[in-house]
Parts: sequence; C-alpha cells; structure tokens
Amino acid sequence: MEHLDLAPIRRAAGSVRLPGSKSISNRVLLLAALAHGDTVVRELLEADDTAYMLAALETLGVACELLHGRDYRIGGIGGIFPVKSADLFLGNAGTALRPLTAVLAVCRGRYRLSGAPRMHERPIRDLVDALRGLGADIAYLGKEGFPPIEIRPAAVKQGAAARVRGDVSSQYVSALLMALPLAGGGTLAIEGDLVSKPYVEMTLNLMRRFGASATRMGWSSFAVPAARYRSPQEIYVEGDASSASYFLAAGAISGLSGGGPVRVEGIGRSSIQGEARFTEVLERMGASVRLGDNWIEAGGSGASKLKALDADLNHIPDAAMTAAMLALFADGPSTLRNIGNWRVKESDRLAAMATELRKLGATVEEGADFLRVTPPAKFRPATIDTYDDHRIAMCFSLAALGGVPVRINDPGCVRKTFPEYFNEFSRIITV
Repeated sequence: MEHLDLAPIRRAAGSVRLPGSKSISNRVLLLAALAHGDTVVRELLEADDTAYMLAALETLGVACELLHGRDYRIGGIGGIFPVKSADLFLGNAGTALRPLTAVLAVCRGRYRLSGAPRMHERPIRDLVDALRGLGADIAYLGKEGFPPIEIRPAAVKQGAAARVRGDVSSQYVSALLMALPLAGGGTLAIEGDLVSKPYVEMTLNLMRRFGASATRMGWSSFAVPAARYRSPQEIYVEGDASSASYFLAAGAISGLSGGGPVRVEGIGRSSIQGEARFTEVLERMGASVRLGDNWIEAGGSGASKLKALDADLNHIPDAAMTAAMLALFADGPSTLRNIGNWRVKESDRLAAMATELRKLGATVEEGADFLRVTPPAKFRPATIDTYDDHRIAMCFSLAALGGVPVRINDPGCVRKTFPEYFNEFSRIITV
C-alpha cells in the first residue's frame, strides 16, 4: 500500500492488546540462544526486527521452534556460537545488529554483518572501537564507522577494561554488557553522559534473569564477572511500552472533547521498560492516567487543552516522539529537550518530526538536541512522509484527532515492530 488515508477522528475509546516489546524480545532471544538449556519465550513480538534476529540465530546454529501463537522454544547453545562463518543481513534492526556484533566478536569466527541502506547510515564506530580495545578484529566493508562490517577470528582479552562513549546510543553499552560474561568478564567504563539509561537497566535486569549479574557504579562504570548464561526455562515478553504511547495519547487527546479513555493491555505498573514512564508525561500535560498490574489507561481530566510541556525526555526517546504529537494539542509552546540521539535512529527523527509537524500548521524550532513545538491555530490537512520509520507512521496517525484528514505515506513501514498497528488503531476510533 503506497498510502493510507485517515479521515478526521471524532473520538477514541476502547482497549488494545499490545504486541511484545521489541527491545525485550531481541535481548531475550539472544540471551536464550547463549544460555545453557532451552527457553520457552512467550508472547514474542512478531515483526521485522525479531524476524531478522531469529533468522540470524538459526544461521548461527541455534534451534528456534515456533510452538504456537507467539510462543517459541529457543535451544540454548551453552556458550559461544558453534557456527564460525556466516553472512548476516539484519535489515534496520539496531537491537539485532549491535548486540550480535559484540557477541560475535568473542566467538573467534568470521562473520559479515550488513543491513538495509539506513542501517549503513547509523554509526557503529564507538562499539567497534570498544571491541577493538578488547582485542577484537573488526573491519569496515563500506564507509568508515558504519556497517557493513566483517568480524575476523581473534582472541579477546579476559577480564579486560573496556571503554565506550555513552552519548550516542545506549545499545552500545547493552551490547558490551551482554558480551562480557562470555569473554571472561571485565569492566566497562562510560565516557561522557549515558543516554537512554532505562534501556541499560532493562539489559541488566534480563541478564540477571539468565544468571549473569553486573554491578553498576552510578552510570560511570560497570563490573561484569565471567558467567555462563542459564535458562530461566520460561520467560514472558511484556507488551511494548513505546507502542502503548500512541494509544494512550489518543485517549488523552480524545478526552479533551469528552472521548476516551483508551486502555492498553500487556504492560502495567511493574514494567521493566523505561518508556512506560510516558505516563508521567501524560500526567504533567493534564491527562488522567490509571495503572493496573497488566494495563494502563489514559483519558481526559475535563480540560479543553493539554498543558504545555518543557522536559528532558532523554530517558524515553521513542515515546518522546509521541509527546511531540501531544504538543499539537497543548495550550502553548512545548519544548522537548536532550533528544539529540533521535538523529541516529531509524531516520533523522529530529529533522523528520520538525518537517512533518510543520505540514499540520505547527511552528517548530529544531535544535541540535531539542524540539520546540507551538501548536497550530488551526490544523491543516496533510500528507505525511514516513522516511521508512515505523514510529513516524504511528505518531502521525494521531494528527487525525485534530479534525483534519491525514494521508500516511508508506504505512507498511510499521512492519518493523507493529504490523497490525493501523488495524488496531482503527478499532478504537470513531470518524
């Protein structure tokens, strides 16, 4: 489908069962593959990013068996991968390519990792430099500092001290943390400020569930002992908190005119995902939020507009995009700060969001690491370009709540994490 036309939305209300978290799914798949013993992974995300990880693991000698529904049995190999030569294509899945780069660097094999054109524009130099510092032999096959790469057989130092910049992507830190137990342990020092800290907390949480602990000294360093990953036998994947943000935002926006609430199921107050803190943004902007053990609900609080927001949203980089959409319905300009890492995501999200928000009539100031959004006096109908970025496509579905028709170009890009998004969105709206 080249485009999808959304009619003006009068009301949003209802409930949605969320797909599994991409970030949890791909971390769990990798840890289960490396573990001693089989692991049943329940409610795995079914989307492009997990499909690339599953295909890569099977190529590397891991048995991945679909049991039923979204449940898989992953046959743990009990250490490093047995296959010592492989070509792996990983699309635009950073949660697959980056951790696999770190783990394969300690496997003493020859591996080529490549991806979609956008993946070849996403930097990997800081991770490669950190791995080279441990003794890994990694070569760039295209542009220096970017995939594709080739990992060559090399002995990685045991108990070594690794260093990595923390201000580009937390995925580099997570990748190194997951690889270090296999490399005989070591320490990891963070240079500069670490972005997206909750994603690193998620990694540490999941490593513990697979029997490997790491000690965090503030956010400046980590001590990781040598360990053998061990299967927890069964693990459930939470619903995706980033995907939850669109439905919760729809409930909050619709609540301004008497609609809502919208409930998401599969995630609740005990979530290990940092993006679940989007509920704090909703509350600061005046929405009504309720949380249960396995659900979250958002609606209005009687106001006709949301409150303008000025906040550091580095801890929720994906849901921060949804906050930019909420800013269209606020009572004044909103400023989203410390979001510079948007530029190295699936697209240059800072530039893309600024461009597309202006089409709707908003006044937008784009800085190096901030976005200031002044809501439109009147929404304009718009055709939204999505830049092959699933989150831009999902975000701008909310624009139709502004009472104008919206065309979403290339809606199929949501396959990356939520193939059924527009079907689920249509279930909660009234046009």
